[in-house]
Amino acid sequence: MIRPADQEIARATSGAPATPTGGARPQGWGRGRGFGPFVISALSLLLLAAPPVRALDAVEVPSGQDVVLSEVLIDDSPGEIWVRFRFVAPGIAREGGSVGHDAAAGDIDDLCATYALPYLEREGIEAARVVISLADRELPFGSADPEATQYFEAYRPDDGQCIWEGF
Repeated sequence: MIRPADQEIARATSGAPATPTGGARPQGWGRGRGFGPFVISALSLLLLAAPPVRALDAVEVPSGQDVVLSEVLIDDSPGEIWVRFRFVAPGIAREGGSVGHDAAAGDIDDLCATYALPYLEREGIEAARVVISLADRELPFGSADPEATQYFEAYRPDDGQCIWEGF
């Protein structure tokens, strides 16, 4: 997991693997397969070489709602590299929000194309999947909050485009 440091430089930490609920393993790596020290060391170097990621970086989206980057997670637990971009978007809240599902879906598509793909290219990350999530409030990854509104979409980066991967 990448978290911003006081000096605004991303640092790798050993948080829970960024795996979807139902496939998550709160401890260990790789769904019981285990990884050798070399793979773990290589992944650590990749995470340490990641670009600065600062919480609360404002991002423009088509709906015009306020959206800020919360965190970027790089995960290889599904057996391939998944990069998760987590954004906070208070406008999608059920109570007091002004952005509906359709507008939020357009924002998510746009975030993949205009934020995630350039990030991956700039950093030389070859991801099998990109997951974009919007939440109406800051939430720890993997936590459940019945009061929160959250939207998630997964994409396959392909030739400079985000190909929606419906589940």
